[in-house]
Amino acid sequence: MNRNALDQTARSILQKNDRGGYTVPTDRLYPYQWNWDSAFVSLGFAGDDRARAWQELFLLVEGQWDDGMIPHIIFRQDDPDYFPGPSVWNTPAGKYPTGGISQPPVLTSVVTDLVDSGDETDLAYAKKLFDQLYRWHTWWHHARTPEGSSLIATVHPWETGRDNCPDWDLGLDRMTASTDLPPYTRRDTSHVDPSMRPSDAQYDKYLTIVMAGRAVDWDQKRLTNEGPFAMYCPGLIFILHRADKDLKRLAHRIGKTAEADQLAAWIAATEADLDRIWNPDFKAFCARDVRSGAFADGFSNASPLCFYAHAGTQDQLLATLDHVHRISHKVGHLMPSWDPDHPAFESKRYWCGPLWPQMNFLLWKGLVEHHQTYLAHRTQNDLARAIEASGFWECFDPTDGSGCVGTDFSWTAALWLAWLSPSRKKAAA
Repeated sequence: MNRNALDQTARSILQKNDRGGYTVPTDRLYPYQWNWDSAFVSLGFAGDDRARAWQELFLLVEGQWDDGMIPHIIFRQDDPDYFPGPSVWNTPAGKYPTGGISQPPVLTSVVTDLVDSGDETDLAYAKKLFDQLYRWHTWWHHARTPEGSSLIATVHPWETGRDNCPDWDLGLDRMTASTDLPPYTRRDTSHVDPSMRPSDAQYDKYLTIVMAGRAVDWDQKRLTNEGPFAMYCPGLIFILHRADKDLKRLAHRIGKTAEADQLAAWIAATEADLDRIWNPDFKAFCARDVRSGAFADGFSNASPLCFYAHAGTQDQLLATLDHVHRISHKVGHLMPSWDPDHPAFESKRYWCGPLWPQMNFLLWKGLVEHHQTYLAHRTQNDLARAIEASGFWECFDPTDGSGCVGTDFSWTAALWLAWLSPSRKKAAA
C-alpha cells in the first residue's frame, strides 16, 4: 500500500481501538489500557488532536497506586476474553483494579516530547501531571532497587515489556513453578498463533511470580528483595535514565528545584553503577540476574538503548555499534528483539526475534541524537517498509518484514502517524 494512503488506515485503527478516552492495544487480545502502549498512542493522536493525546495520559495515571507505582494494566472492566484478569492479580483496590507490576516509564519522556513540540497549553497539561510522574520515579528508585544497588531491577518479565525475551531465561531457570497454581486457561493462544507466543511452562512461572506478589500483599520492596525473580533489564534502566533526565529538565522549567536536585542525584547514581550491566566478555549492556550475578549472553533490542539514555562510555558505545552493525547484516529489517546469532533466536516468536515498532522508535531517537545517520535511517525505514508491505501488526519478522502476533495494533498506527508517515507534521516527529 502507498505510504500516504496508510495515514487513514492508521487513524481508523486508533478510532476503532478508542474506548472513550483511552485506547486498547488491539481488540480482544489486549482489551484493557496498557501503560507504555498509551504513552506511544498519545503521540499518534497529537498530530490531529492535542487534547485527545493528553486525555490518554491523564486516564493512564488514574491507575496510580498510593505508593506511586503506575501499573502496567488498568482493568476498567472484567473481560473474560483476557487472562490473567483482575481477580488473578488481586491488587489493592483503587479507582480501578490494576496489575501488580509496572512497565517501562516512557510516559515521562512522551510528556516532555509533547511540551517540546507544543505551546503553553501543553506545558499547562504537563504541570498537572508532574507530581504524579515524580512520585512514579520515586517509586522506581525506592521499590525496585535491590539492596546495595543504584540500578533498578525487575520482578517480572512482563514489567520489562519484553515478556519472553531469552534475557529472562537465567532468572526463570532459577525458579520453580508453584505446584499450587489454580487451574487456568490461557486466552492469548486462542486469538493468535500459539507458535508466536510464550510457552505454557513460561506462563506457569509468570503466574508463580504473581502469586508471590499476592503473598506479600503487593509490598513492592519485599517483592524486589525476596521474590522468586529479580533481574536487571537494560531496557528498563535506560528508559528510566532518559526519563529522569527529561523530568529534571521539566522540573527546572516549572520551578520544581528540590525535585530537580533529587532527579540529578538519581541520574548520577545510575551513571556511576552502569558497569553492573556491562558484560565485559560479550562487550554489551546485557540483562543480569540479581541473585547469581550471571549475565545473559545475547544482544537484545534493549541493549542499544544506551544511545537513547545517553549512557555509557565512548568505548561501550562503540562496542554497542559494532553489535548493531553485525546484526544489520543478518536481517532484512532492523532491529530484531534478539540476537540472530544466538541459538534462542526465533524470528516470529514474540520477544525472541521480531522487530518491535516502539523499540525502533526509541533506538532511532538515540541514534539520531548521536549522529549515527545510517543506522538511524535503517531503523526507521526498515519498519516503514514492513508496515507498507504487511500492515499495522504488533511486531514484525525481521527476516522478511511479515507481521506477527496482534493485528490492527495501536502503537504501530500511532508511530506511523507521529514518526513514519511522509505526511507527518514536524511537531509530531
